[in-house]
Amino acid sequence: MAALPIASPALQPASTDGQQIDWASKIAEVMRDQFGLKPKLQNLMYRNSYPAVYDQLPLPHKYKFPDFTKFSGQGVVSTVEQINRFIIQCGEEAQNDALKVRLFSMSLSGSAFTWFTTLPSNSIIFWADLEKQFHQLFYSSIEKMKLPDLTNLRQRNDESVTTFIQRFRVVKNRCFSLVMSDQQLAEVAFQGLLQHIKEKYACQEFYSISQMAHRMTGEVKPYEQKRSNFQKKVNFVDYSDASDSDDDQMVESAEWVQNNKKPIACPFGNKEPEKYWFDITKADKIFDLLLSEGQIKLKPYHKISTDQVLKNIKYCKWHNATSHDTN
Repeated sequence: MAALPIASPALQPASTDGQQIDWASKIAEVMRDQFGLKPKLQNLMYRNSYPAVYDQLPLPHKYKFPDFTKFSGQGVVSTVEQINRFIIQCGEEAQNDALKVRLFSMSLSGSAFTWFTTLPSNSIIFWADLEKQFHQLFYSSIEKMKLPDLTNLRQRNDESVTTFIQRFRVVKNRCFSLVMSDQQLAEVAFQGLLQHIKEKYACQEFYSISQMAHRMTGEVKPYEQKRSNFQKKVNFVDYSDASDSDDDQMVESAEWVQNNKKPIACPFGNKEPEKYWFDITKADKIFDLLLSEGQIKLKPYHKISTDQVLKNIKYCKWHNATSHDTN
């Protein structure tokens, strides 16, 4: 019987030198040369954008990672504000550039974090490089405020004094080139208050917006409503000064006369349509006028000294005190 031929195993195509041909590379080369197509290389493995040695840096003893404020690139926070806040939250470790580069991703979220993870491997060596790239991609200029932005602020009808002052401070903090004293800022903020509150505190002087907020705490209801609910038998005129304290309270030595509906025309003031005002330097004369017309009466022990005795001396006829004038 004749032997049947046995087929030999299929042999892999080989190159002339006996090595296996990389067909994937060959196909990619043909696509690139013939069709101008370049295969897309996909690499889903995460690679640090900074040197791996940064992750090996020892942390300080008992170091606790800060709870960084997150930046997503979608809010109103500027890159300048975010960088400054990040450095402050790093504390003493902000002196270590390598550690700042390592920790920076912990202050990012959303698209900002995605951007950081897609940076080329080992592309960030120095903190300055990372900060520069961060600003280039996410920078948004902060709206710079000026003095008119402050002077045009007005308290809303449903807004408390405390809330208005907080809003005033936010605008002030964006007036980077504005130079004003605390007292000047208090004057600007005072002009933005509701009219009935300004009238109530018109005779007082404020040296800072913090002092103004402290004195006006609780000013929420309209002044007219407060007046309608006011049922005290004796009305007192409040006087406040920066040197006031709990241990040094002024006692009124005069009081308003009740049930006296006789109107008194003030010759020391000027009348404007729906608005009245007077020169505060005429407070002494106004007091004398109201006293002579029976609108004010003195306490039994209160005797007002003559002008000759009080020459060049501060004297308040209402409080019977020499620490301030009648105002």
